[in-house]
Amino acid sequence: MAASPWALTAGILGNIISFLVFLAPISTFYRIYKKKSTEGFQAVPYIVALFSAMLWLYYAFIKTNETILIIINSIGCVVEAIYIAVFLAYAHRKARVHAAKVILFLDVGIFSSIVLSTIIFSKGDTRVTVVGWICVGFAVSVFVAPLSIMKLVIKTKSVEFMPFFLSFFLTLSAVAWFFYGLLIKDIYVMLPNVLGLLFGLAQMLLYAIYRKPRRADESDTDESLKKTKKVASIGDERKAGSGEWTMTVKESNEDDTSIPI
Repeated sequence: MAASPWALTAGILGNIISFLVFLAPISTFYRIYKKKSTEGFQAVPYIVALFSAMLWLYYAFIKTNETILIIINSIGCVVEAIYIAVFLAYAHRKARVHAAKVILFLDVGIFSSIVLSTIIFSKGDTRVTVVGWICVGFAVSVFVAPLSIMKLVIKTKSVEFMPFFLSFFLTLSAVAWFFYGLLIKDIYVMLPNVLGLLFGLAQMLLYAIYRKPRRADESDTDESLKKTKKVASIGDERKAGSGEWTMTVKESNEDDTSIPI
């Protein structure tokens, strides 16, 4: 059944916004390329993002007539694979081995197990239902990321770790994908983006509360920042059609607050 004009509009808007979000880490990987070093950045957010795109791509293929989801998640798979390849090219041996293990476990092992088990033990609408709920479950399971970011913002009373425009566009993405799921009556696309929208609005609220710069002599924030020392590597992604987020934070004593998103 063809999508309605409104559903098509929402899907195209979701594709455009999600594409821009996929491209957000380009500056980070250009920096890695220029310096020939990953500088402590982690590959896990991008490995998880690749897994998410692969899951939704599989879901879109078995559901059929889901060109909107196929397009954006195909792009997502390619983009995330490029990011991971750049990371592996310039990471030191220990980080490269760790990333390779995660890739083999998640993107190869777990994904292959899901595909094979659903092909063998289910078919037709049952397979779509099973894979759909797997996608929803995975999306919900990684919602701890924005919670961690929001906790850090509240603790430090600083939005340094939560770029406004990223949060804004991710919220717009959740809105677009929610309405796309609603209009095509796809609960698996709709549900994760309800949570994505709620978390996005919560982040907007936190930004409104803490957006004003604090005075340099306000020692409470300084002391809080010293205690956390978690500034160097935050990976934050919400994937098309899933509304999911991923985040890693590494301990650092440096002032580098670059955000690979």
